[in-house]
Amino acid sequence: MAEVETEPNGDPAPLKLSGRLLAIDLGSKRVGVAVSDELRITVTPLPVIERRSWKDLLRRIAALVESYEVRGLVVGLPLRLDGVEGSAASDARSIAGKFERSLSVPVYLQDERLTTFAAGVDLRSAARTEGAIEREIDSEAAALILRDFIVGNKNVPGSQHEA
Repeated sequence: MAEVETEPNGDPAPLKLSGRLLAIDLGSKRVGVAVSDELRITVTPLPVIERRSWKDLLRRIAALVESYEVRGLVVGLPLRLDGVEGSAASDARSIAGKFERSLSVPVYLQDERLTTFAAGVDLRSAARTEGAIEREIDSEAAALILRDFIVGNKNVPGSQHEA
């Protein structure tokens, strides 16, 4: 199996395959999840996954990969505001590596700075209640991570978003 795909500078390697992508926003208690359509035009937040154990998380992500016929997994990389990696980013890299070894799809890392904040702003502007925001914010953040990844890879050969 391939390792987590990154460029020498640590940026995600270009996405080589077309098709659906799945993104996750790792939290200590909940994991936000979002999926793209086959053409990578729309991104849809999915129900959040309660984080219990590695085996449970792997089983649930593997089931989503299979049911949506996902071609790549995008894992949010929680860098500090200054761009430095802290312990959360190290944990995300470790989990991404475990997914890469366990799943049959390539795994990519995507900078997720401020996505949870932006997701909260988006949900509040959509007049969501505080309870709805709490339930939806993690998957909305995963959707933002996935949108950022798609935009960053839109000119990759084989992508439906070529210029």
